[in-house]
Amino acid sequence: MEPSAQLGFSLQPLLEQLSQDELSQFKSLLRSLSPQEELQHIPVTEVEEADGKQLAEILTNRCPSHWVEMVTIQVFDKMNQTDLSERAKDELMGFTRTSEPKCANLEETQQCAKGKEPGWSVLERAKPQLPHPVLSSAPSFSLTQVQGEDVPNPEAAKEVLEGEKPGKQDKYRSVLKEKVQQIWKNFWPGASENIHTVTQRYETQIPFCNPKMLGGPFPHTVVLHGPAGVGKTTLAKKCTLDWTQDSLAQTRRVAFYLSGKVLSRKGTCSFAELLAESAPDPQRALPQVLAQAHKLLLVIDAFEELRGPWCTGALEHDLGGDWRTRRPAPVLLGSLLKRKLFPTATLLVTTRPEALRELRLLVQQPLLVEMEGLSERDRRAYFLRHLGEEAQALRAFQLMRSNSALFRMGAAPAVCWMACTCLRLQMAEGADPRPTCQTATSLLLHFLCSRFAPARGQGPGPHLAAALQALCLLAAEGTWAQTSAFDGLDLRRLGVHESDLRPFLDRGILQKDRDTGGCYRFVHLSIQHFLAAALCVLGSEGHQDAGNPVWHAGGVQRLLSKEEGFKNPHLAPVGRFLFGLANEKRARKLATTFGCPVSTEFKRELLECTVRSPEHRPFSSVTDTKETLYCLYESQEEQLVKEAMAQVTEVSLHLEDTSDLVHASFCLKHCDRLQKMWLRVAKGTFLENDTAWGSEAQADRFRNDQYVLPFWMDLLSVFDSNKSLVFLDISQSFLSTSSVKLLCEKIDSAPHNLQKVVLKNTFPADTYRNFCVVFCGHETLTHLTLQGNDQSDMLPVLCEILTHPQCKLQYLRLVSCSVTPQQWAHLSCSLRISQSLTCLNLTGIELREESAKLLCTSLRHPKCFLQRLSLEDCHLTKACCKELSSALIVNQRLTHLCLAKNALGDGGVKLLCEGLSYPDCQLQGLVLWYCSITSSGCNYLSTLLQQNSSLTHLDLGLNHIGFTGLKFLCEALKKPTCNLKCLWLWGCAITPFCSGVLSSALGSNQSLVTLDLGQNSLGYSGVKMLCDTLKLQRCSLRTLRYDSPAAHGVSSRMVGL
Repeated sequence: MEPSAQLGFSLQPLLEQLSQDELSQFKSLLRSLSPQEELQHIPVTEVEEADGKQLAEILTNRCPSHWVEMVTIQVFDKMNQTDLSERAKDELMGFTRTSEPKCANLEETQQCAKGKEPGWSVLERAKPQLPHPVLSSAPSFSLTQVQGEDVPNPEAAKEVLEGEKPGKQDKYRSVLKEKVQQIWKNFWPGASENIHTVTQRYETQIPFCNPKMLGGPFPHTVVLHGPAGVGKTTLAKKCTLDWTQDSLAQTRRVAFYLSGKVLSRKGTCSFAELLAESAPDPQRALPQVLAQAHKLLLVIDAFEELRGPWCTGALEHDLGGDWRTRRPAPVLLGSLLKRKLFPTATLLVTTRPEALRELRLLVQQPLLVEMEGLSERDRRAYFLRHLGEEAQALRAFQLMRSNSALFRMGAAPAVCWMACTCLRLQMAEGADPRPTCQTATSLLLHFLCSRFAPARGQGPGPHLAAALQALCLLAAEGTWAQTSAFDGLDLRRLGVHESDLRPFLDRGILQKDRDTGGCYRFVHLSIQHFLAAALCVLGSEGHQDAGNPVWHAGGVQRLLSKEEGFKNPHLAPVGRFLFGLANEKRARKLATTFGCPVSTEFKRELLECTVRSPEHRPFSSVTDTKETLYCLYESQEEQLVKEAMAQVTEVSLHLEDTSDLVHASFCLKHCDRLQKMWLRVAKGTFLENDTAWGSEAQADRFRNDQYVLPFWMDLLSVFDSNKSLVFLDISQSFLSTSSVKLLCEKIDSAPHNLQKVVLKNTFPADTYRNFCVVFCGHETLTHLTLQGNDQSDMLPVLCEILTHPQCKLQYLRLVSCSVTPQQWAHLSCSLRISQSLTCLNLTGIELREESAKLLCTSLRHPKCFLQRLSLEDCHLTKACCKELSSALIVNQRLTHLCLAKNALGDGGVKLLCEGLSYPDCQLQGLVLWYCSITSSGCNYLSTLLQQNSSLTHLDLGLNHIGFTGLKFLCEALKKPTCNLKCLWLWGCAITPFCSGVLSSALGSNQSLVTLDLGQNSLGYSGVKMLCDTLKLQRCSLRTLRYDSPAAHGVSSRMVGL
């Protein structure tokens, strides 16, 4: 570890202000904020035993100054030592502002560069003293006088440190500004005047671009992340331009732009050589610029281009801080991102979402700025500008807006440009533009074909088919390689000539980027994905000899495999476009426009790889279902969808927006064998029916209903076409009054055979009541679960269901329902009338004493047919147990009773045992989980079990029964009159001392087959004793659960017995 230079503030007096306890806290936090090697080389005991003065000396002399400055202030902030933190910041900021060297002549310039000036900036002195390397492969400049080096070109050095000659910087800025504007000129009319409109929303989030944000004493690492084409590169170049705008010589700042694609091609070099290639004037004295790192902005654009196995490993090893040492380019980049290289420089990195996680593992404390592209207002303005005539522009905008998936893509200006380009032509010709905006495939196909529409009476050009095949090959290669920039090396490897690309360059489908060494890029990533999919449509004649083995290694199966999809996020959109191009009409349009043969024979393989494959099971999870429906919708091929849905019997839908609803409705209306359906509708899919909204909001809701409800009706057609549908679960859903009305009408009128219905946490609140009205009198309904929301107005209708002569309801679950005493009275009466209800679950409903009495009165009634009753977490007390006990005495049908999570106590158990002890009681299962039971309660239960009780299943989990309680239970287990088969003692404070008693009981018991001892500390000896008992032939136990980590090895042996 290099020794530190002088700090920008006095650390010792600050640390001496801390008390002994505060100093200990400072040291502890210091370690927690040192994830790497800053403190690893210093013995822990040396730091722990140091007082304030000694700790200051350790940090000042043996750690990097920039790290000490940063972490000291962070620790003070975490300790709420605001005064000390502010003192350090004030000293540091003042020191930095006043410590710039003033070089009146060359001699002073050289002295300043050597670091001999007493007022030299702390940010410069933080750099370590480096050796004297030779830049053998950088002949364009020589080392000048920087930190002790020789200066062969003193005039150049003087000009760099004092400021460039008039006109030089302005020329550089002019060139850079032109590059920034070039990006937008094809997409936004009047781009040169509107760059600020595009970038201002995000510039305010970047500290060095926003004068209102406090810069702070530390350098920044800013990460711009977002999908392709939303303006990350434009904003990065704009920041580069703004960084250099200060014309004062003493504050002149320098910025460098580095392309990820260029870096991915670089071999071994020094960082100085990298910057020399990107500098506007490589003959300048670059080392002097690097010497003032605090004035340096380094932009790394398109980090995702660096992704790959070779690059990932290289970035994490062999890092260093010497910018003149030759290393692989990824290692240099890793050193820069991890602040080993130029720790005082400002970094700006752009990346797409798929590489963000990898980048975050490299950068330290980054400021993340998510770029979403054009807002809805921006997109509307774009259509108005580009299409000119307002009525046409608004119609085109509404078409785009009606497809939420396509509208999200429109956040990228390039997509808006493509949409406007083809929609304008269609509307000018009087054609219906609606099919164009139906899917992304249709939009991009229309755009591509419109750019090559032949003159009337003429066919496609003679070489157009070959050019398209070359372009598709390039797109496919980039998809597998996860790159969107292609240089000459890529073209030569694939056998693609630049002349093949000329037609697409001329029509704006391809662009040539000078900042990435003349690389080619598609106008938007979606076009690349589309053309990669088109390679399959072109058939074997199109690319058999193209020399691309990667594309053919597995074909469609590899493209659609989950394993490949996890590794490469580009494959999913290509798969969707492949489904889109499976449409015969679209394939013919592609063939007609480009004069090339096409084939859709791959449709069979699409179905085999997605829907019919037992390995994929596309409808086995919400994620797979969503993607499969998306792909099928993209095809717009009804016959393909029918074949895909023919075997579907279960489906789980999570409708997060209107696009999901559109996709699901298109596919499920072709499904006729559905048996089970789970449905979840996210908030915003339907606009809530809030009467307090203003007239404008009500109008929005009306327009939303006009668009969404027809698709909702198509989805509901599953009730008409699927007579075998027996299970419906609607949970966590935000519906609207209109959608609920349509749903209930369809369920009421359709010839379905629904048997089990679940409604959980669904809005609006009257959905529950409407559902109950629909199912009143339905003979097929046997199971009904109603959970969440305010269900008070639902209970009267529910009582009507139970008392209806055609009611066949067997299972009713009401969870967290607010019920009045009068409503309980009606429900209790219904229990006496219903002859079908055998299971009632009232979990989470507060039963007051009066309500509990009413329920127990029904249980005592001879016409009550309940067999299973759950009163979990119903706020029952000891007083309620007396009523329950009396009901158990006379009720001969109830076999299972759950009283979990009620504070019954030992007194309540005693009262229950009194009722259970009667010979007419038929209760077999009793759940007393977490009921505040101790050893005394176990004593009552032990007595009951020894009396030939009907009880066969007992759950005492999470009750602190301890050794004494277990001893009572074991006494019962030893008796031949004990009929207990299953005993749960999870988390009951059972210790190793209990093992002997338990082993003895298990050795003599002939009925117990299941025992749960989870979350108890039996220890190795206790578990071994149980194992020895299990080996005895007379032991009846078949299942023993014990999940203590300490006995993992022994547990494995137990399972094998």
